[in-house]
Amino acid sequence: MPAEDHRRPHHHPGEWCESNQSVRAVETGVVTVGEARLLLKDGTRRQATFLELFFDVVFVFAFTRISIRSAEVLTGPDRHITSVVAMGLSKALLLLLALWAVWHLTAWTTSQYDPYHHRVQLVVISSLVASLVMGVAISRAFGERRLALACAYVLAHVSRSLILSISLRGETERRRHELRMLTTFSLTGVLWITGAALPLRWRLPLWLLALATEWVTARAGFPVPGLGRSPAAKLRMEGEHLAERYQQFLLIALGEAILVTGRVYAEGTIGTGETAAFAIAVATTVLIWRIYFHRAGQILPEAITKSTSPARMGWSTTDSHLIMLAGIVTTAVGYHVTIEHPHGDTQATWIAVILGGPALFTVGRARFEHEVFSRVSHSRIVVLLILAALFPVMIHLPALASAAAAAAILAAAAIADARRAWGRPPEQPKPSP
Repeated sequence: MPAEDHRRPHHHPGEWCESNQSVRAVETGVVTVGEARLLLKDGTRRQATFLELFFDVVFVFAFTRISIRSAEVLTGPDRHITSVVAMGLSKALLLLLALWAVWHLTAWTTSQYDPYHHRVQLVVISSLVASLVMGVAISRAFGERRLALACAYVLAHVSRSLILSISLRGETERRRHELRMLTTFSLTGVLWITGAALPLRWRLPLWLLALATEWVTARAGFPVPGLGRSPAAKLRMEGEHLAERYQQFLLIALGEAILVTGRVYAEGTIGTGETAAFAIAVATTVLIWRIYFHRAGQILPEAITKSTSPARMGWSTTDSHLIMLAGIVTTAVGYHVTIEHPHGDTQATWIAVILGGPALFTVGRARFEHEVFSRVSHSRIVVLLILAALFPVMIHLPALASAAAAAAILAAAAIADARRAWGRPPEQPKPSP
């Protein structure tokens, strides 16, 4: 027998599988006692799994569908009817919020539990399938595919909490947390399914009510009579992993913006105006990437780790990233409109989107900066004031002028960030309490 065989333990195939899991658990820092084997030790450091990254890819498709739907509302035959445009954009916003809810709660799951455990992977896969169904349903989400979207959304949330609550029988507090979430999403699921079954006029109010209820109860710790609530300060999680997941998700959103830009430019008329609009769109995307990752975005993992309550900061940065995500998707819609209509008459709603996208991103970035450094750069405030002041002027100019102005303002903000950091030691995180 070769020498290495003397060193290899002999096991029954089933025992050998358990042994490998135990070895992997030691290497990754996973607790393996009883039902606690799903949990991660405090201080565990790891990267996103391939399954998590695969899950992210679905959202490129879903966000592209939302951008296209929004652009069709803005450039369609009813674009002059304010109420129609407002309703269409409200529906697109609701769909964006629903997709974000599925993504970020799944990211929280893999930041709290062992992502290599088969039950946690089942949670990710169920969320992946549900998100894909939602993405397919987006184009007719308030029409013939409404039930598919509602069922997929409810399934993603309910299955996650159900699987985890069953798997955590040996962890009383964790299990109670998942049962609180299961109860909450089961109740709001009734609103989603009812909204899909009732006439159209009830659909948007009921779905918005469901989302608002989920948002409020999540920030309150999912309070349920008889089960109590889950204070954020008591939730254990791998903060660096969650921070990196947010960074990766922002890159996914920027990738979606590039995809929309390239698709519209390639499929349309390629003239001087269209080419200029395309170049401005690419430059704006690069600037948004630069502004996000300049220091605050780079050290988010360290900031969450240093926070006195990583879970509470995680919830706060969730909202900041949602605002930035909405800004990036809105900016992508502005790209679409500008490349298709660089010259000629301009709609006020077009300018609102072209300037509003960078403004929304800046609001989220300012909030994010405060969370990481407990301060806000003056350049963020200046950017918002200039974008607001430009609106009444730009409604009389072509869309291309608005896109160019927005890009120039973001470029000035990026330069201001670089000048502030020039010659100084890297600023360290100072998370807001």
